[in-house]
Amino acid sequence: MSPDRRDPEGAIAEAAKTYSNWGRWGEDDVLGTVNFLDEAKRREGAALVRRGASFSLSQRFDMNGPQKGWRRRTNPVHTMLDTGTDAALGNQGFPHGIGGADDVIAMPLQCSTQWDGLGHIFDHGKAWNGRPAEQVVTSDGDLVTGIEHMAPYVAGRGVLLDVGLVVGTDGELSDGFAITEEHLSQTAEAHGVTVGRGDIVLVRTGHLARARRDGWGDYAGGPAPGLSFTTAGWLHGCEIAAIATDTWGFEVRPNEFEHAFQPLHQVVIPNMGLLIGEMWDLDALAADCADDGVYEFWLTAAPLPITGAVGSPVNPIAVK
Repeated sequence: MSPDRRDPEGAIAEAAKTYSNWGRWGEDDVLGTVNFLDEAKRREGAALVRRGASFSLSQRFDMNGPQKGWRRRTNPVHTMLDTGTDAALGNQGFPHGIGGADDVIAMPLQCSTQWDGLGHIFDHGKAWNGRPAEQVVTSDGDLVTGIEHMAPYVAGRGVLLDVGLVVGTDGELSDGFAITEEHLSQTAEAHGVTVGRGDIVLVRTGHLARARRDGWGDYAGGPAPGLSFTTAGWLHGCEIAAIATDTWGFEVRPNEFEHAFQPLHQVVIPNMGLLIGEMWDLDALAADCADDGVYEFWLTAAPLPITGAVGSPVNPIAVK
């Protein structure tokens, strides 16, 4: 049954209580659902490598990205500190003809392909595991659940659910299309895969493919296909370790309430402890899966261990 469109507050509160994982892994937990991704699951994922074919699931990090300045999010700014010109002119001060190049990049950690850390979203002033938000994330960063804690663990069995292919038109879902549990199950059945404990689930909508074809437009924050608020039960019940999409915001936009902003985030990050990835490039992997019919693979997607960060760029690698 769909929640009351006029009552996001009530729907969020009910889902947060029903699907909470607070205390499940102890009061000191900093990993959330990544706890489901254990050593056995990692061995299972590694055993899926057959051909050795590998796919980067990351967009490029450059000035041609999707960001438009919302909440001060900009595209990466790449600056050279030393260049071949400096070397050729002998300005670097090195002996015997050696020269080199160095560079620096400045960017928000969530401007392109990335993970949302557990300190990224709060629910009524509470962070993951019921901690007071003001005691978790300060001007010094996330003092408790900084994304560096997840750096060793995010590698295991990946599963692609190409909902755009199975449910959409020409491989794409329209903006505002809400992906339900039924759509996810239908897609998994069509692909011949199961989704369960410890899996890293990738949901392709085709939105990134459309943005690449037609221009970025409002890709960053505008209307988009995405997961329905009603999938909270599926996300909780399947006990997946993480989920990532090819969209900016993971959940459907506009959101399914008359006045709301990212209500599914509010349930699944601070209450469920779910690791969420956004703006992943799933197109090349999807094409290969459609070609050979295999929709499971080894996936490694470690966040950068940036101390106290509430998100991280990532270059996920799927190997089949």
